[in-house]
Parts: sequence; C-alpha cells; structure tokens
Amino acid sequence: MKADKQRMPDHANVIALPPLIYGGFLLLAAGLHWQLPLGLGERSSWHWVAGAVLISAGAVLALWGKITLDRAGTCVHPGGSTRAIVSDGPFRFSRNPLYVALTLIYLGLALLLSNAWALLLLPLLLWLIHTGVVRREERYLERKFGEEYRRYLRQVRRYL
Repeated sequence: MKADKQRMPDHANVIALPPLIYGGFLLLAAGLHWQLPLGLGERSSWHWVAGAVLISAGAVLALWGKITLDRAGTCVHPGGSTRAIVSDGPFRFSRNPLYVALTLIYLGLALLLSNAWALLLLPLLLWLIHTGVVRREERYLERKFGEEYRRYLRQVRRYL
C-alpha cells in the first residue's frame, strides 16, 4: 500500500485550472451572445449594483481563502501538492470557498454584461467544476490525509 501511495501523483489531477474553466465559460457566453443576443432586459442600475456586489463579495472571499491557505503553508493551485487540511478562515464554513468565490464573480459579470447565456450555462459550468475539479480534489485529499480529511468532511459543508 505504501508503495502505491508513492507512485500516485501528489496532486488532485483536475481537468483544468478552475479560473480558466470559469473564464472559458464567460468567453463561450460572450460568443453565444454575439451570435444570438440574449440579454437580461433593459440595463438598469440594479444590474450594476448587484453585479458589483457579487464581484466584490467573490473577490473578498477569494482573497480571504488565498491568505488562509498561504498562512497554512499549503498550495492554492489545485495542480500542486496539498501540505495540510485547512479548516480555519473561510474553510470553517465551506470546503470550497474559492470555487464559491469564482461563482460569485461569474454571476456578477453576467449581470454587468447583461448576458443571459452566462446564466443558462451556469448549471453546466457548476457540474463541470463539481465532477472535474472538486470530486477529484476530494479523492486526492482522502487518499493523502485519510481520517483527518474524513473528519473535516463530516464537519464542514462542501459548498455553502
């Protein structure tokens, strides 16, 4: 068993970097909107306010998460080696606050751009993040940290 662990890569083997996935979906939504415009109605101040609030909340959450991971001495990059289970900062409330942050930013941009395609693509985006990133990270962390990670799973929700 120990030899198997040594041969396994010490990273989550995610399908792509999450910011690139979110950005790719925003580009896809922009391309669809260009070919077949589908807005969210007349742009009004609520688009700007709601969009700015969501983007700001996402940015603050992402920064808080990154600072927390940096202080713990572990890798933010999902392709890197995780050195510790972090359960403080935003990780007390969500096992994936950085993906929640990216989703808030994505939603905020969809509102600012008045792009309904971005909202229609959101379920597919979230499914891809869940299956191609989060579930792979969970398998990696359970393999690497065993009972310590299973305890964390029981104590903290996956997303919200």
